[in-house]
Amino acid sequence: MDLEFLRPYDYSTPSLAPAEEGDELDTLEHGPSSNSSEGSSHSSTSSAGSSFTSPSSPSLSSSTDSDSGTPSSSSESSQDMAGSQADPPDSPPPVRRSTRVNKGVPPLRHSEFVAFSTPSIVVPATYKQARGIEHWEKAMDVEKDALDAAGTWDLVPRRPEFSVIGSKWVYTVKMLPDGSVERFRARVVAQGFCQEYGVDYAETFAPVAKMQTVRSLLTVAAMKGWALLQLDVKNAFLHGDLKEVIYTERPPGYTRGDSSMVCRLKRSLYGLKQAPRAWFEMFQDTILDAGFVQSNSDPSLFLRHTTRGLTVLLIYVDDMIVTGNDQLGIQELKQVLHSAFNLKELGDLSYFLGLEIHRSTSGLHVCQRKYIIDLLEEAQMDECVACSTPMEQNLKMRSGDGDLLSNASLYRRIVGSLIYLTHTRPDISYAVQVVSQFMNAPRSTHWAAVHRIVRYLKGTQDVGLVFPVAGEEVMEAYADADYAGCLDTRRSTSGWCVRLGQSFISWRCKKQDRVSKSSTEAEYRSMSEVSSEIVWLKRLLAELGVVVRSPIRLHVDNTSAIRIATNPVLHDRTKHIEVHVHYIRQLVAEGEVELAYITSEDQTADLLTKAVASARHWFLAHKLMLRQLH
Repeated sequence: MDLEFLRPYDYSTPSLAPAEEGDELDTLEHGPSSNSSEGSSHSSTSSAGSSFTSPSSPSLSSSTDSDSGTPSSSSESSQDMAGSQADPPDSPPPVRRSTRVNKGVPPLRHSEFVAFSTPSIVVPATYKQARGIEHWEKAMDVEKDALDAAGTWDLVPRRPEFSVIGSKWVYTVKMLPDGSVERFRARVVAQGFCQEYGVDYAETFAPVAKMQTVRSLLTVAAMKGWALLQLDVKNAFLHGDLKEVIYTERPPGYTRGDSSMVCRLKRSLYGLKQAPRAWFEMFQDTILDAGFVQSNSDPSLFLRHTTRGLTVLLIYVDDMIVTGNDQLGIQELKQVLHSAFNLKELGDLSYFLGLEIHRSTSGLHVCQRKYIIDLLEEAQMDECVACSTPMEQNLKMRSGDGDLLSNASLYRRIVGSLIYLTHTRPDISYAVQVVSQFMNAPRSTHWAAVHRIVRYLKGTQDVGLVFPVAGEEVMEAYADADYAGCLDTRRSTSGWCVRLGQSFISWRCKKQDRVSKSSTEAEYRSMSEVSSEIVWLKRLLAELGVVVRSPIRLHVDNTSAIRIATNPVLHDRTKHIEVHVHYIRQLVAEGEVELAYITSEDQTADLLTKAVASARHWFLAHKLMLRQLH
């Protein structure tokens, strides 16, 4: 597989059909549309032999033309028209039917997703529903054995003074990226919502890996050619030690011991408020005893430097990425984890937190294809017609536009899923930022905007970030702002992104917390925001063995904002700006950041501040290193 970084890109003929004013968008009052009456078939324009290409031509499947779902012939259409001539004058006009014929050949490009079209597996909600079903019984037996092996509890006689927390079974199905079942999972979960603060728990915070750290680690591994391995700890929360005395009810179906007894927990249990913290503290102690050092930039990152090289471990709850150039150190790490926990080695990194990682000799491609497919199914839009941009050009919405949705829960679930998708899809960041502002009381207009984003994702499921092998260890950043774009508050929107070599590792689209008095001030605030990210990323990369040279170039398309950051001027239009915003001045004065003017046409961060036309959207998406996987 190769990366086509230098292939000429045609922006004049976007392959996806843009949304027209006549497109009908269902509201939640009637339920989202689950079928598409008209679709277009578009061919891919990628060259032969390429694996990662520009997302200029995502393919769309054709749908049936007639209302009944079956193709109509021209003769049938003629008979309908002939019959309509004999109808009385006041009869309704005949139904117009298409003469196109479906060849009946399913597109091969969708064959790998056939598992997603099969009926969903029924997941029981209670023990009573799961009892007697073989695969769920086996899953519960595995969980019971794990609980006993970990010494999770002691069975003790019930006493009136005990505050006993309930417990229940929770069932899930763990799927592989191709949609097949990996395993059926049953968990005994404590009803932590019954816990009392200060009695049953105290501290609950537990860190997880930042997505900027994940992308930075993937970038460094791709540039240096490090192997990426994935590890998983089974029943991770059962390894945590509890500091509080907690009693729980015996889980349904647990027949060991006397039925009148209760469980006095010795280990943390899923559902307890302090369970994540207890597990992380146990893992942290284990990994530090093995000679690793905890990162100052991200507490979920652990590193060990030896004369042989560097070993890196990044953890997100119980999922781990291991990499580095010390192969012996990696083997020693796995031995330590095997001796302390029930460790499962998953081989080369391919699927991590919903991110699909594809590696070739040219680099890494990271997308969320399965996540998008699941999102389309949840929104009942898996048959919708795709469009070429996530938001109509220059669209502005108010909080009171449209009718209130009778059921806002679907809106919130879909927008929440879209927010997670922005971890690999900066091209939808602005649109998602806009629709996420109306979570409290979403309306039909806002749902139409969400509908548009999902339609865009329908045609770009395979699009994701590329982390190429080639590239210098040079960091650059881009900052932009949309002045007074919010019609409700008149606040501006900041948009910025940071790249290392050719790989973009951090970006943000966010409404500013203050009203700016000019476009210059809005741009200046955006520059200050990205400057903090630059300093943090530089420190993080140094821990990963990448020493970024200073000054780091920050591209801005507002000359007045550049002058304010370069010269400590104070006048009527800037004297009100808060002190912390002037942090950018210090970095410029110390030579850490160098400001450079860039034209608005070439401003990469422009895609993070406004909705643009189709051709420009794909131009900027290409600059953000978004490519389609083939």
